[in-house]
Amino acid sequence: MADSRDEPLVLGIETSCDETGVGVVRGTTLLADAVASSVDEHARFGGVVPEVASRAHLEAMVPTIERALEEAGVSARDLDGVAVTAGPGLAGALLVGVSAAKAYAYALGKPLYGVNHLASHICVDQLEHGALPEPTMALLVSGGHSSLLLSTDITSDVRPLGATIDDAAGEAFDKIARVLNLGFPGGPVIDRYAREGDPNAIAFPRGLTGPRDAAYDFSFSGLKTAVARWIEAKRAAGEDVPVRDVSASFQEAVVDVLTRKAVRACKDEGVDHLMIGGGVAANSRLRALAQERCEAAGIRLRVPRPKLCTDNGAMVAALGAEMVARNRAASDWDLSADSSLPVTEPHVPGRAPTHSHHDHVHEVSKENLYS
Repeated sequence: MADSRDEPLVLGIETSCDETGVGVVRGTTLLADAVASSVDEHARFGGVVPEVASRAHLEAMVPTIERALEEAGVSARDLDGVAVTAGPGLAGALLVGVSAAKAYAYALGKPLYGVNHLASHICVDQLEHGALPEPTMALLVSGGHSSLLLSTDITSDVRPLGATIDDAAGEAFDKIARVLNLGFPGGPVIDRYAREGDPNAIAFPRGLTGPRDAAYDFSFSGLKTAVARWIEAKRAAGEDVPVRDVSASFQEAVVDVLTRKAVRACKDEGVDHLMIGGGVAANSRLRALAQERCEAAGIRLRVPRPKLCTDNGAMVAALGAEMVARNRAASDWDLSADSSLPVTEPHVPGRAPTHSHHDHVHEVSKENLYS
C-alpha cells in the first residue's frame, strides 16, 4: 500500500463570495478546513455587499491560512501546490484570493492552480465518500447557482446539462425569508421553520415542469413571486401569515423540482450515481427527498456533510490535489479572476501545458522564499 505521504499535499483558497475558506488536503484526506465568514457584516443589508466581502477577505486571509496550516500540522514548505478559486464569483472577492494564492505559491516555489468554483463543489465529495465515480451526475444548488452537471473527469471534462434561467434556489430562499421578515441568510431559517409546517398546506407552482419545458433547466422566479403575493394577500386581509406552513410549502416546491429533474437526468444519461453539492445541499428536506427518490430509482446518492456543502477551502484543495495527482498543467503567474468562468473549464491551465507543472515555478523562483 502506498504511503499516504506520497499523495499530493495542497492548500486551497476560496473567496468567491462572503466566506474566506482555506483548506489543506492530502490526496482525498481532509487535514484542515478553516473558514472566516463575513455573513454578519452583510446581514443588515439583506444580502452580500461585494465591497464589504472583499475587505473582509483581505483582513481574514493571512490569519485563516496560518490557522489551516496549524490545524493540518504541516509546514507551508511541505505543500505540493496552492489552489485557488479563479471563478465564477464576485470579481473583487475572487481577486483577493487569487492574489494571495499567487503570493504564497511564488514565495514557496510551488505550482499554482486556478480552479473552478463549481467543479470544486463536486470534487469535495471525494473527501467524504472516496474517489468520484466516472461519470458523475452532480446537482449543484446555492445562492448563485442551480446546475445539473455531468462529469467524466473532474479535472478536464464537466458538461452542463441544465441551469437556472433566473433566480438560483438559494437566492429564492433568501428573498422569501426577507418577505417573511426572517433575516439573512434565508436557507437555514426557512429549513428550521419548515420542519414544524405542513408542506402540502399551500399549492405553490413548480417552475419549468411542463411537457414542453426544458427538461433540466430551473426557474424559481415565478415561485418566488407567487409566494410573495400569497403573503401580501394575507397581510392585506389583516390575517396572520402562517410562517411555518409557508416555509414548508415553499421549500417543498423547490426541492420537488430539484430532485425530480436530477433523477430524470440520471435515468436519461444512464448514470447510477447522483452527487448533490452547494450551500442548499445542507437543506434537510432536500437531502431526505433526494434519498427517497434515488432509492426508488436505484441511484446511489452522495451528499457531503453540511459544512462541506457551503463554500469552503477544502473543496478547492480537493480539486487542486486531483490536478496534481493527474499531472494537469499549472496556471501561469498572470492568472486572473474570472467572475463568469464557465464550468466547462474546471481549471485555468498555463499556456504551455506540455511542460511539467513545476517548470514555470522554478524559472521564477529557484529557492524557497518563504520564512
